[in-house]
Amino acid sequence: MKSSILVIDDDAVACEFLQEALSREGYRVVTYTSALEALQQDLSSYDLLMSDIRMPGMDGLQFLSAVQKKWPDLPVILMTAYGSLETTMEAISLGAWDYISKPFSPDACRAIVKKVLEVRELRERRLKLDSPETSEGPKLIGSSAAMVEFYKQIARVADSPASVLIEGESGTGKELTARSLHRMSSRRNKQFVVVHCGAIPDNLLESELFGYEKGSFTGADHQHLGLLESAEGGTIFLDEITEMSTALQGKFLRFMQDGEVRRIGGHDVRHAAVRVVAAANKNIDEEVQQGRFRLDLLYRFIVRLRIPPLREHKEDIPLLIESMLKKFGYPGVRISVEAMELLMAYSWPGNVREVENVLQQTLLLSPFVVILPENLPQRFQQHKEPVGNINLPEMTPLAEAERDMILQTLKAASWNQSKAAQLLGIDRKTLRLKIRRYGLSDENIPSGS
Repeated sequence: MKSSILVIDDDAVACEFLQEALSREGYRVVTYTSALEALQQDLSSYDLLMSDIRMPGMDGLQFLSAVQKKWPDLPVILMTAYGSLETTMEAISLGAWDYISKPFSPDACRAIVKKVLEVRELRERRLKLDSPETSEGPKLIGSSAAMVEFYKQIARVADSPASVLIEGESGTGKELTARSLHRMSSRRNKQFVVVHCGAIPDNLLESELFGYEKGSFTGADHQHLGLLESAEGGTIFLDEITEMSTALQGKFLRFMQDGEVRRIGGHDVRHAAVRVVAAANKNIDEEVQQGRFRLDLLYRFIVRLRIPPLREHKEDIPLLIESMLKKFGYPGVRISVEAMELLMAYSWPGNVREVENVLQQTLLLSPFVVILPENLPQRFQQHKEPVGNINLPEMTPLAEAERDMILQTLKAASWNQSKAAQLLGIDRKTLRLKIRRYGLSDENIPSGS
């Protein structure tokens, strides 16, 4: 399907010229003679905008600025009969994808449109390739009773405007939880803004959140829109909120009470309708007792969600690993039963993030199609005792897949164990252990096959 292009020029003849030139290439072209009128429409359905710069009411640079705020990924080509280096630099700095001087030929117009649309398509394709997850983004993984109960809590509060505090150890998936809350809410098409409070010095954190006016401090040579205002209608996620100073907590409390935003160095009070979701990996009640977190700010969080650490739902480890193997591009790799027992016996202080790290490390260092205990990092060798009371299924999906793979390889090798071990990339001794563990014999091979 051909792309849709919106053309804005106060000269109706210029609009007709562009409509004819681009329609011949099969593009769907809509024209407006007023930028203000065009902004009243939903421009997200277009693939490209072309706008004249010098127009009455609202010029092309003002139109570009407005488009950037509402549709930041929408490409804009600016046109003018008064080309200059200054105008070109200003257009590009404001976010224009390209710039063309009048008069131009139909061929030149079509060439620049084709180039911009190709660049946009390549950018979108690269973004899809860079993300191994679906368009909905990464998801929480787990089917244990603990995780199902946690999913229910997320579902109950997702579409509420109530502020949420997510508590949990490092690596449990607090940001994924926040994104799930946003994705399942009516705000899903609005901004989801992430602020890592622990990574930004406190004085900079205030200016990032609330913005500042020009001249409010040394180096403030322009007005700066804060993240709270830029997240209007959406969700702001404050990671490691306990790292915020008590002084800034007081100012943020004002925002949570009535949506009040006062830029640094400014006198005007603005209001922003933003849902606040925060995360804490410290015990926030202890932080309150120690005077490092304000009790009145804590009370502003209507809902408190606790993510269970991985050691409380170890039965999800096989499912997590299976999902990660697909994510990393190793869907054919399997975990041996012995290796899985070691993984299940480990306490996982780093939670899901540590699982991801261990799996990536093992995949890089192990060239085998089956991961054995000796392929795991050294710290797992200390956990060779029986799994004990850990709820390990008698046959996990990964173990069942390994059993089937070994049986099929033995069948292909006419039950020649040396040849089968070579095909599997393991030694014969390991293969014999697995044959005994899975109770395999040539009787498992269907007759006539």
